[in-house]
Amino acid sequence: MGSGTNRFGHFGETLAWATLAAAIAAGLPMHTAAAQTAPVAGEAADFNIAAGELAGALDRFSTQSGIQIVYQRELVQGRQSPALAGRMTWREALGTLLQGSGLEFQQVSDATMLIRRAESSSSPAVASPSAAPQVAVARQEPATELERIMVTGTRIRGGSTPSPVITIGQERIQEEGFSDLGEVIRSIPQNFSGGQNPAVMTATSSGNVYNQNSTGGASLNLRGIGADATLTLLNGRRMSYGGFGQTVDISAIPVEAVERIEIVADGASAIYGSDAVGGVGNVILKRDFDGLTVGARYGDSSNGGLATHEYSATAGTTWASGGLIATYKDVSVDSIHASQRDYTEHMGAPFVLYPGSELQSGLLSAHQSLGDTVELRVDALRTERELESWYQIFSGGYYDNQIETTTTLVAPSADLFLLGDWSISVGGAWGKDENITNASSVTTATGASVLSAHWCYCNESRSYEVGAEGPLFGLRGGDARLAVGAGYRTNDFLNQSFLTGSRAHGAESSRSAYAELSLPLISPDLNVAGVRRLALTAAARAEDYDSFGGVTTPKFGVIYDPSADFTLKASWGRSFKAPMLSERYGNQYAYLLPPSMLGGVGYPDDATVLMSWGSNRDLNPERARTVTASLAFHPDTLPGLEAELTWFDIDYSERVIQPLRVFAQALTNPAFAEFINFSPTVEEQAELIATYSYGFYNQTGSEYDPANVAVIAYGQLTNAMRQRIKGVDLSSSYRFDLGNGALMLRGTASWLDSAQQYSAGQSAFDLAGTIFYPAKFNSRIGVVYAEGGFTASAFANHTDGVTDRVAEQKTASFTTFDATLRYEIGGRRGALSGLGFALSAQNLFDRAPPLYSPIAITDVPYDSTNYSAIGRFLSASVSKSW
Repeated sequence: MGSGTNRFGHFGETLAWATLAAAIAAGLPMHTAAAQTAPVAGEAADFNIAAGELAGALDRFSTQSGIQIVYQRELVQGRQSPALAGRMTWREALGTLLQGSGLEFQQVSDATMLIRRAESSSSPAVASPSAAPQVAVARQEPATELERIMVTGTRIRGGSTPSPVITIGQERIQEEGFSDLGEVIRSIPQNFSGGQNPAVMTATSSGNVYNQNSTGGASLNLRGIGADATLTLLNGRRMSYGGFGQTVDISAIPVEAVERIEIVADGASAIYGSDAVGGVGNVILKRDFDGLTVGARYGDSSNGGLATHEYSATAGTTWASGGLIATYKDVSVDSIHASQRDYTEHMGAPFVLYPGSELQSGLLSAHQSLGDTVELRVDALRTERELESWYQIFSGGYYDNQIETTTTLVAPSADLFLLGDWSISVGGAWGKDENITNASSVTTATGASVLSAHWCYCNESRSYEVGAEGPLFGLRGGDARLAVGAGYRTNDFLNQSFLTGSRAHGAESSRSAYAELSLPLISPDLNVAGVRRLALTAAARAEDYDSFGGVTTPKFGVIYDPSADFTLKASWGRSFKAPMLSERYGNQYAYLLPPSMLGGVGYPDDATVLMSWGSNRDLNPERARTVTASLAFHPDTLPGLEAELTWFDIDYSERVIQPLRVFAQALTNPAFAEFINFSPTVEEQAELIATYSYGFYNQTGSEYDPANVAVIAYGQLTNAMRQRIKGVDLSSSYRFDLGNGALMLRGTASWLDSAQQYSAGQSAFDLAGTIFYPAKFNSRIGVVYAEGGFTASAFANHTDGVTDRVAEQKTASFTTFDATLRYEIGGRRGALSGLGFALSAQNLFDRAPPLYSPIAITDVPYDSTNYSAIGRFLSASVSKSW
């Protein structure tokens, strides 16, 4: 068709209806996105549609615009659409959604549009708002916005990943009443809330030093194998590690600036490198935003504590060749004290279950195109969090911990789009995280306070990467595409005590090169019986570290559609995690001990044991083999239904542990024999003392004499542990029209089976389903109803009970219910336009966490990694957009 000047007359309308009728007559399944009310020609409306699947975007466009959209499902399946936000005409909005998709819309009637393949490869403009009805074709520029969209889990532009991708957009975040990304990730059944999370309490029997809240932030912990084994990205760029546990605080990113979060719960080191063992989470920011939105929220627990005040402002503007968005957020949260819960009031008033905090975060994201071939972008994040908590961990007093965490990230990038559909990307990132703790011991009787610790865990990172991507050659199913690149990364770690002056410092540099190949063998256009689509993928990444040398991780995948109703994906790969800098470069100690302390009997009275303890400069990377297979069901006969079943298997070896886990059995238990030297030489003793030189602690009461050392016990961190993690995920959603609105049924469930073996020759034991590890089954199931500006949602969250191996006691399961009501006033309402209200309830029926009997009196009587002590939390929010 023409580029925007041909009027849509009787012939065009007849042709459009004939096309639609022919499609139906031919038996092609058509989908209709039902409109709410007929639009007024040329009138602007407010749109807010997250980037994602084109089919879902067209449905949301229909609801928000009043335009009925008719399309063949297989025509839009697998296509992506950019985000759409702001006030514009429906023609401008629909043209943006179809931009770069190879599709166009044709007007069938005043309120009905037919989506079809574009008839021309030229670049006609979308019709102007003042033009009479006509056939408007979406623009197809040489390098379109859609083609520039990257999918998490692959570096092929517009490509598909053989791994399942969990996508949660801004619309869903609001529907389900989440106020920050920490709440978002804790709602995902595939994620474990242990590790670094604000509600996690350190427990002496947890068996995991990283199960504690040291920063006040929230970190992804896919499959429960550790937050350090899940990679977190911001717009595809790494952030600096935080604290001593090498985690990233995802909750510090203002959720108001987020377009969506994509999570690949599968090994991805072949694409991204270290840390992507459990998977990768990519927080994708809004690209364009016009206007100003301010918001306020107040929430409180009905049981006391956690009074929350939030204030946010997001401003943005766009111009012909670029855009800018800036967000600021201020959050204040009060503590929950043990005395405010019946099941913990025995622990005393100073004890805190959920520490209070103050958070200020600011984010800036901007992009600028230089013609059609160059695009520049920069993302910047700055957060400051103050945390205060009290722990009653010594007789007659408690510790008052005040923690300040500051995080900074600056990530510039440039994309160059070349002829032949090739592109070159250059990017970098600088990040810094300072986690400073002031710990004072307070005497309860007198209130006297003495500063007992003042230290910093400081991390800094720099990364640089260059890559190229484009078509190699033609195949029957499309172009084979290749992505190649190289990078350089440095990480710096400092643990410094401001009281004693001691410091542990280490730095690591790595160089990397990667390649990824996509081979589309069969496409739907070929009409091959039993094979609608078939594609193969292969990726490999080689990294070279200063400390332990090279690591190469491959990954292979297949994507197979036997029909338009099913998609089968499978992948096999290897992943790795470099040792934490705190594990390699932390403090190292040497101890001189009597054999009896390690369970030794029958030794001479003057016999001693020399033991190493702490970090280990010789640690190697942890390694994993990952296998994933998934089956997706998206029937044409039920256009709003989508379901996916995923099976996964992770064999995770050479994990870093402290090997002498049962100290009193170190010299007698055969399981520890490989870490014991019963015939130490003088030279071996001297080497140990020289290496572990941070401190030499003699606890024997006599002078060190090499002749009296009967045993060397190697207690420093080492690569020894192995884990096996297997399970099944099930997710489904069904959207259909109901009355004047739309109803969405949504559910996700995860079954997990995991076991651990401390070292070779030892027996394995269960992890999943035991206390302080993920439950065997987690789910979240709910319903969302939307009509006009009104949205209501209700969800049920279930976590199975877990077993305390020491007491052989299993807790009850934990089921809670959440509900959210939202109303947004649309346009044409004068001063009320853009005003929104929301009421939300988490744990609506005030379910208390299941209890168990802890060993230590200073441990809370519930598993804080699986269950929450918050109780019913009610919140109200208001927002205004201009």
